[in-house]
Amino acid sequence: MTGRPSRQAWLIVGGGFIAFTVSASLMHAYTVFLLAFIEDFGWSRADASLAYSVGQIIGGVSSPLVGGLVDRLGARRMVLLGGCLLTAGLLGSSQATTLWQVVLLYGVVMTLGANCIGLVVFVPLVSRLFVAQRGLAISLLQSANGFGRAISAPIAQWLVDEAGWRQAYLMQAGLMALLVIPLGAMFRGAEAAIPAGAGGAAQAVDGRAWTLAEAARTRHFWLLFLVYMLTSIGSFLVSLHQLAFAVGQGFEPLYAAFVLGMGSLLALPGVILTGTVSDYIGRERAAILAYGISIVGVAAALRIEGADQHLMLWLHACFFGITWGARGPAITAKTADLFGGPRLGTILGVITVGSGLGAGIGAWGAGLLFDLTGTYRPAFVLSILAYSAGAVAFWALRRPVAR
Repeated sequence: MTGRPSRQAWLIVGGGFIAFTVSASLMHAYTVFLLAFIEDFGWSRADASLAYSVGQIIGGVSSPLVGGLVDRLGARRMVLLGGCLLTAGLLGSSQATTLWQVVLLYGVVMTLGANCIGLVVFVPLVSRLFVAQRGLAISLLQSANGFGRAISAPIAQWLVDEAGWRQAYLMQAGLMALLVIPLGAMFRGAEAAIPAGAGGAAQAVDGRAWTLAEAARTRHFWLLFLVYMLTSIGSFLVSLHQLAFAVGQGFEPLYAAFVLGMGSLLALPGVILTGTVSDYIGRERAAILAYGISIVGVAAALRIEGADQHLMLWLHACFFGITWGARGPAITAKTADLFGGPRLGTILGVITVGSGLGAGIGAWGAGLLFDLTGTYRPAFVLSILAYSAGAVAFWALRRPVAR
């Protein structure tokens, strides 16, 4: 598709944004429930992080399956399936009494549901509808992750404070049940909107339609895998435990959730700007700029010594928040640039395994480091190192794919 995107194409992007916002907000709310679990069950930070970590790994490992299914079933059926799984997981979580139940319901059931309403489903579809503005379109989708994260913490914290965590889960389950059919309806006939000239698939910049086997034999495929993993390690060494860190430093929970939520809200313009800029200055330069801003945000957290350092908390929230997911459009657009074709969903799904592994390592590792040292500072230092290594790996992608 070389012409101007149709009105229906933009409506599909809008539908993807709404659906992804819903699933992302439900999943990111775990940062609030983590503190509730610690207080109610007496779990360690590592134990309380386990469900989230398992969820990130399951999300990554299941991405090839989800990518393959979306290539065959289409976006509408995947969204309906994901909504049903999320509803079941939330309902079951409200009755959980043991760690293994939380791990199963959140880490497996809800994660699979969210994966069916996420980027692996929407990016292949949108990539077929957009070429010249692919970075912008994908960044709009990706920004839903940060937007969902921004609204989840303060809303979930308020629900838990007012009604308790079990009732909060029940209310979320009811909301998801009401939204399943409307969300799926937004993608009725979505595949038919792909113009005939697009050949039914997004092509790579070299015009080649890649298969998974061909892509996996290239250096760039594994560099993308490494970039996904390092970026997720850097992000999740911080993100899951941000609220717990702030509360541990003496900040009031609802205030801390508000500040961190406001910082996360900046991801909406941050992701869109990064994705749009990547269409002009290149995916690599845009991503490296985002890495640098994230590092400044983590460094600000390392400066916080007490509850009187409101400025540092706001700086941390804003600099870390504005780049939450900001590398995503550059990475996913780069994947579409390099390995376009009918199997893009499958290729993207396999590469996304790296993201899941990194997120699982980061989220659980931060909890373990806290249990061993009594502070999150070692985890934050490792986050900076992981971001730096990710920037180096991404820069290596600037060379053409070796045939």
